[in-house]
Amino acid sequence: MGGLMRRPTIMDIAKAAGVSKGAVSYALNGRPGVSEETRGRILAIARDLGWAPSSPARALSPGGRVGAVGLVVDRPAHSLGVEPFFMQLVSGIETELASSGVDLLLQVTEDTGAEIAAYRRWAAERRVDGVIMVDLRVEDPRVPVVEGLGLPAVVLGGPEGAGSLPCLHTDDASAVREVVHYLAALGHRRIVQVAGPPEFMHTGARTRAFREAAEQAGLDGARSVHADYTGEAGTRTTRRLLAATDRPTALVYDNDLMAVAGLGVAHEMGIEVPSQLSIVAWDDSVLCHLVRPSLTAIVRDVVSYGRQAALMLAEAVEGRTVAHQSTSRGELYPRASTGPLGA
Repeated sequence: MGGLMRRPTIMDIAKAAGVSKGAVSYALNGRPGVSEETRGRILAIARDLGWAPSSPARALSPGGRVGAVGLVVDRPAHSLGVEPFFMQLVSGIETELASSGVDLLLQVTEDTGAEIAAYRRWAAERRVDGVIMVDLRVEDPRVPVVEGLGLPAVVLGGPEGAGSLPCLHTDDASAVREVVHYLAALGHRRIVQVAGPPEFMHTGARTRAFREAAEQAGLDGARSVHADYTGEAGTRTTRRLLAATDRPTALVYDNDLMAVAGLGVAHEMGIEVPSQLSIVAWDDSVLCHLVRPSLTAIVRDVVSYGRQAALMLAEAVEGRTVAHQSTSRGELYPRASTGPLGA
């Protein structure tokens, strides 16, 4: 153990002790989360390795860091596992955190109350140094709670509604306008946006942009309906829309999972894509490439989005003032699921 030529790190202690980086952080900072036996073993190994804190992030003091950040995703667990956006986002966050030896504590909840309870518990038990908040809501009750707890945080969304918290936002409106004008140019008049839950801020922004772009293009038959991002909701909503006498000729879905489900309904009902129905998905993923026809999609670098959020949070944890930042806007990638009406 004494053969390390460089300064030993928390990762070195974790490997030697056969535990996670988080467990080492809890032990070194005198925090709950590990047994007394494990704590003693970790401290003994740290002494043997000659470990010493090298930065404020490793300080052995009541105000020290625990080496972990939190992310709560308020979605049904069964849908989270098949929704590529969050897997890509977590991948980006983890990639950035791993380089600094910080753990990600991920929790899945199914309502806002449980999410707020998680923040309160994490703050009280000093489980995390800060949090990344997703799915900013209209009059979001989480924002004042996190502000009151004094937890460093970065909000994905905004800047409206984020309070005093720094946010990482995307210009969704320009991508929505591009999609609507593209479909109008292909001859589509009855376009329906299958949007996400109305309580999400980004849903409101996309829906407003969709309505404005439709008005500019003179599309009287354009409208929006809401669903919950799951494949089941995509199936039910699409079946209802395509069974109507004035069925839409183009559907724009707020995520890839609903779009794939919608394509399946079109096949089931004998409606040809794209000659009778064009389909666009928000957020490209492997799902969009695996189906036939492959799905036209809005392409964003979600992994970089996650990395950028993690970098912002690291700044906030260090006590620095973090300015709002924006991500690169999504780009429309036409594929085989869109085409001229009747072609």
